[in-house]
Amino acid sequence: MTGSFKNIPIQTESGPRDAELRGCAEAEPYALRVIGDSMAPEFLDGHIIIVDPAMPPQHGAYVVIDYHGETTFRQLVIEDGRKFIKALNECYPAIELVEQYAVRGVVVQRAGRRRRDHKHYY
Repeated sequence: MTGSFKNIPIQTESGPRDAELRGCAEAEPYALRVIGDSMAPEFLDGHIIIVDPAMPPQHGAYVVIDYHGETTFRQLVIEDGRKFIKALNECYPAIELVEQYAVRGVVVQRAGRRRRDHKHYY
């Protein structure tokens, strides 16, 4: 999933960027549609994810993140003080976060066409 988002507060390594915090509505969860297979088999093309911009990212969390001029959906991995974003599909490489990045939010729920596709992440 790539693309851009407007008026969404972001969490950076040093904390929220105050210039982008315009009101409490901007800290509310929002929904995105998964496009592609990079996060399969957990998140399939067409699944809807609910992203909470107020939730702090932790090891193992699924995040929407800005890095290298792209917004993408990956799993955050922290190992020995190093941070990576990792696709669940092994065809895509893990990327070490060595430059500035911005977490747009943490995935808290997945919804699909069927009830069995619904799942919560905390």
